[in-house]
Amino acid sequence: MSTLSDLLLAAGLTGRGGAAFPTGAKVALAERHDADLIVNACDGELHARKDGWVVAHHLPEMLAATEHLTRRRVRVAAHRDSPTLAALRAAGADTLAVPRRYVSSEESALTRLAHGGPARPVMRYRPIAAGGRDPGGRRLPPTLVLNAETVWRIQQIAEHGVRWFRSFGTADEPGPRLVTVVDGVAKPGVYDAEAGLPLSEILCRAGGPIVPVRALWLSGLSGGFLRAADADTAWSRIGLAPFGIAPGAGTVRVLDARADPWHDVLAALSYAAGESAGQCGPCMFGLPALRDRLTELVRHPTPGAADRLTRTLGQVPGRGACRHPDGTARFVASALDVFGTAPALLDEPSSAGLGPQE
Repeated sequence: MSTLSDLLLAAGLTGRGGAAFPTGAKVALAERHDADLIVNACDGELHARKDGWVVAHHLPEMLAATEHLTRRRVRVAAHRDSPTLAALRAAGADTLAVPRRYVSSEESALTRLAHGGPARPVMRYRPIAAGGRDPGGRRLPPTLVLNAETVWRIQQIAEHGVRWFRSFGTADEPGPRLVTVVDGVAKPGVYDAEAGLPLSEILCRAGGPIVPVRALWLSGLSGGFLRAADADTAWSRIGLAPFGIAPGAGTVRVLDARADPWHDVLAALSYAAGESAGQCGPCMFGLPALRDRLTELVRHPTPGAADRLTRTLGQVPGRGACRHPDGTARFVASALDVFGTAPALLDEPSSAGLGPQE
């Protein structure tokens, strides 16, 4: 007899929160360990809005899916004082109020918070769905953490079947998925999409650009940038891989060619540097150093600035309890690749690529 995890593996559903891990494999592990469930509706990535949209428009379906996922406790996590948390409480859902910090919605941070600890990631050597321990050695029960859109998609697969789900997207990346389009378009918002769509088509669904486009910023702090000339690139892991980017949490932001892109890059990096959980060196020291090195290079260049930035970029990734420093380092590397640092590149908008729509 097929289990839910078998059905999800056949459908090819992957997590819609950014990591794109096979949901069926995650659910199978949770089934073996009789795990609790936390539905993550925090929209923790920069510019993300889709999980709040799911709660606002498809909450009954999302909650129905949770009944198939565990016999144990189900909680829905949302940021404190957010409209999403208010909507969940009004519907009678068992909620988990999460601090508005970038790393607080990471799955081990949510698990730790749910069991009385701070919302900080833990160093782990196996998935949290199999259980773990906090830094003090206290046991964290097995907990399945799934993104709100992922849970909604599980209910759609249960209702409509594998064939319906696989009629969207590509063979390697099947299924419908949501995308948040922000800034520089006629109708910013959350839209239906699927892997394989050209990014230019996604912009058209949001009414098209209303500014000359310098670049597209994809996937927030865990993503990077595409030049305007690459706007027909397929929105998929395979299509974006040559640029070192993934669809991630499903965000697209248009950068205006008339503005300095480094204003946005440095603002995002300053935000990243301030979002440390205060427990690992790469976050506590590496990200502020990366911010300072990049600021020096693009605003006040001195001899050796590029070498100092390169060294810092190499020291940040791969050493923390979560992937926040890793993603931020890739984000900075992408900005350097697309925007360069010469003043001429900062001051003269490119005429290539998309322009405003009539």
